[in-house]
Amino acid sequence: MSLPSLIAVAVALALTSSAYGQKLEADTPLVAGVSKITGARDWSARQEAGMIVLEAPEGDTRLVMVEVAAADAAAATAAAWIRYQPNFKRTIKLVTVEQAINGWQEHKATSYETSPSEKAVIYAEAFRDGDNWTVLLLDGSEQTVGKRDAALDLAQQSLRPKNYVPESFAGRTAHPLDRERQQQMHAFLQEAMKTLGVPGLSYALLDHGKIVFEGGLGVRELGKPAPVDADTLFMAASNTKGMSTLMLSTLVDEGKLKWDQPVTEVYPAFKLGSAETTKKVQVKHLVCACTGLPRQDLEWIFEFKNATPETSLQLLATNSPTSGFGEVYQYNNLMASAAGYIGGHIAYPNLPLGAAYDEAMQTRLFTPLGMHHTTFDMARALRSNHASPHAYNLDGKVEVLPMSFNYSVVPHRPAGGVWTSAHDLIRYVQLEANLGKLPDGKQLVSADALLARRQPQVAAGENRSYGMGLSLETAWGVPVVYHGGSMFGYKSDIYLIPGEGTGAVILTNSDQGRMLLRPMLRRLMEILYDGKPEALASVHNAAERGAAERKEERRSTSLPPDARAVKGLAQHYRSAELGDLTVRRHGKQLMLDFGEWQTAAGTHKNEDGSMSFMTSSAAFSGLELVVGSRSGKRTLTTRDGQHEYIFTER
Repeated sequence: MSLPSLIAVAVALALTSSAYGQKLEADTPLVAGVSKITGARDWSARQEAGMIVLEAPEGDTRLVMVEVAAADAAAATAAAWIRYQPNFKRTIKLVTVEQAINGWQEHKATSYETSPSEKAVIYAEAFRDGDNWTVLLLDGSEQTVGKRDAALDLAQQSLRPKNYVPESFAGRTAHPLDRERQQQMHAFLQEAMKTLGVPGLSYALLDHGKIVFEGGLGVRELGKPAPVDADTLFMAASNTKGMSTLMLSTLVDEGKLKWDQPVTEVYPAFKLGSAETTKKVQVKHLVCACTGLPRQDLEWIFEFKNATPETSLQLLATNSPTSGFGEVYQYNNLMASAAGYIGGHIAYPNLPLGAAYDEAMQTRLFTPLGMHHTTFDMARALRSNHASPHAYNLDGKVEVLPMSFNYSVVPHRPAGGVWTSAHDLIRYVQLEANLGKLPDGKQLVSADALLARRQPQVAAGENRSYGMGLSLETAWGVPVVYHGGSMFGYKSDIYLIPGEGTGAVILTNSDQGRMLLRPMLRRLMEILYDGKPEALASVHNAAERGAAERKEERRSTSLPPDARAVKGLAQHYRSAELGDLTVRRHGKQLMLDFGEWQTAAGTHKNEDGSMSFMTSSAAFSGLELVVGSRSGKRTLTTRDGQHEYIFTER
């Protein structure tokens, strides 16, 4: 049977009737005239000649694939909107050139101006294959886009010319990471960090279970000569999660908990905003991103001065699900924080939560693995050989960031508070590669308990899923375990190809480092399997896109801010969730002081005539606060996609 026939059968089996087109009972490949795309489970699909419309279950978000004849990307995008929505009229905000991969020869993206009151996301991507154009349109609500980004990723990642056969390394034997191939990685990282403006990074390589390289590039802090080396400490951020679940694995081995045990059995005080969800949550669900609980990060980033591990768990009681249990991938840092603290409490029930967690991680993981510099102690890290955080400011200059923002994670540190080095972090990956065995042959954790963390818990994109604090993917035909980490001015990743026992770690001291994480995995695969050279081109493309986005943000943000808008501000505001905000004026400059940290701000006039203040510090740029009023009092409103927070004049 031909490929189109097989796909047609799969579609027929996976579709059921719904009010809008047909409901997909499973992730389903769909074919139009010259292109193919995968629609996510529970979405509805409607097909017309040369067009496929995918609608989210909420009914307020559509992803539309349109095939058009056009002279260029701009004409193709305009024609696609006319086909889908004949009266479409939006101001173009930014057009960027994207990397053309997956069978495409050209790829451009267009974002559009929206007003805050719309709570809308409007976006388009145009792809060319020969003379054919395929355009992907996103017409959705912020809340649904935030909730269902994995389904949107699935569609975007799967969009290809229908006859294109993706590159696959399945069945190939990986080359050893010998000196020549190590040098290839070294050269790639040197050029990538220069292209992206990353001051320093540290990395290490693992080959068939053995560490073959560890070292650093660049400087710890811009303007200072001290170099990065293998022992330089960086915040590894969310890579703490996988280490935390490894600590839980040791408790599973000892019979002190079970992965499928209700959390309330091992920690009766555990409570979420939904009593029904609280009852359902098992130990494995604390770190599965599958419970339906959305991110609630602004609350702990804004209010951390008096926060403790105990209040971290209490904050979960205000977090309610926005999707069904197991329905969609929704990353939640507070749940991962709870996992670590509950594990620490089980190991050391007589210690306070924070001290118990720190001790459990030290004795059960860091010390046995020889991770002697790894710590959760901010003061100790900052006294040591450590890298300072950096980011681009709106004027396109890399600057050192204040550390104040990163103290926010300390009360929630099982989710992202660890300081570590390439020398230490690769030893954790080595344990993963060797299925729980230390280099001396001792079994630190059983293979069963360790591997349980790699069982897919929820789909997270094309050939991607999430386990327990670990991301899983069949990348270019090869199973990969990985996880990223992101705090202010620090970006990191770990990579493991379990079938080869080969992997890597990278730690960077810049927000720009996030643009290096996926390309490093791609470069590793290219080196191991003689893949097409795409990694470096993706870095250059990311750098160009980042520069264009910063330029647009600077263009649309008035600095100094509009004087009349500043005059209309109250001096003091308060949000029940995000705390106090004090407005300070220094000449023409406006500072917004949130207590734990402060930022400069500019103004942006929205399409509907409303006014927004935009944070402009390099560490926290682009946070929008919309001017308004409620019950006769002045307000400033901000959102994170699924939550709205109102600062009210006081």
